[in-house]
Amino acid sequence: MELLILIVKVVVVMNVALMLASTCTWLERKGSALIQDRVGANRAGAFVESKRWYLKPALPLVRAMGWLGLINTLLCDSLKGLWKEDFVPSGASKFLHALAPIIAVLPIMLAFAVLPLAPDFTVGGITIHPRVAPIDGGLLFVLAMGSVAVYGVVIAGWTGNNKFSILGALRAAAQMISYELPMGLVFVALIIVYGTLDVYEIVEGQQSLLWGVVPKWGIVMQPVGFVVLLLAGMAETKRGPFDLPEAESELVAGYFTEYSGMKFLLFWLGEFAEIALFAFLLALLFFGGWDIPWVALPKGAWWAALVGHLVLMAKVLFFCLLQIVIRWTLPRFRYDQLMNLGWKMLLPVSILNLIVTAVCKVAA
Repeated sequence: MELLILIVKVVVVMNVALMLASTCTWLERKGSALIQDRVGANRAGAFVESKRWYLKPALPLVRAMGWLGLINTLLCDSLKGLWKEDFVPSGASKFLHALAPIIAVLPIMLAFAVLPLAPDFTVGGITIHPRVAPIDGGLLFVLAMGSVAVYGVVIAGWTGNNKFSILGALRAAAQMISYELPMGLVFVALIIVYGTLDVYEIVEGQQSLLWGVVPKWGIVMQPVGFVVLLLAGMAETKRGPFDLPEAESELVAGYFTEYSGMKFLLFWLGEFAEIALFAFLLALLFFGGWDIPWVALPKGAWWAALVGHLVLMAKVLFFCLLQIVIRWTLPRFRYDQLMNLGWKMLLPVSILNLIVTAVCKVAA
């Protein structure tokens, strides 16, 4: 029974990660179109016709999905990528060229294993923990997986055998390592506040009220930490305005310039999965996860867990949309501005925030 429950949880978590990545892809295309006063993808499937009677009931739904750009984004683009030629530069290692996108994507997917999707609940006398790996050091695991993903980016740039690829890989490695420091310090401050490394326990620690009035969310307890993590996390995902590793006007496509077909899609998937992972962290660590302020749901009830999951997913989708709006609103930093923000601003602020948090904890 335990093995069956584990398999079900793995399937559910993977589907949540993939669906969120796909949703972010669609939000990116349609959201950027709206921001730039364009229509966006709205052709594929929008005018489909059929004389077969058994297909006619589904035609209005298909046309609506086509008009919204869902078919174009989630189906046509994927099929197009699968059928494209798998190009490998001459003189490059085919093995490493194929391994790089896997190393870049796999750690991101593994990081979802420690994130709780809902509060624990009981069914048929069996307590279900809605996360694949209920480990005590969940925050450390997420940080470690983010560090491992750097290797995939560096290998991709090196095996590209291209000056644009290697420059993009060097930029990405420097950027990701630099912004991991303030992220780690924010995590340490949260650990001091809530007294645990377990993501689930941190969410549970936010369920109470501060002074009997204000929710004890991370945004209330660590407002400076939230701002630092928001900026550092967006830099970690290498998204605009922090997309220097793949700056089109300078480096073509950066570290994955020499990738095509399914390998390119894997990098694309990893990028949007990172957006979803970061949105999860913001919702769980700073906005109470599944907590609804001033509303107490019964512990252990399956329907309460379902409501909590829907609340959590609403918060996650909000932060996914926020990242996409920021990406299409703000101009790209210069590289010296990017490094200055990380080392001269975020790092000192995160150190000061950690000191103040420790002093307040000791004084309390």
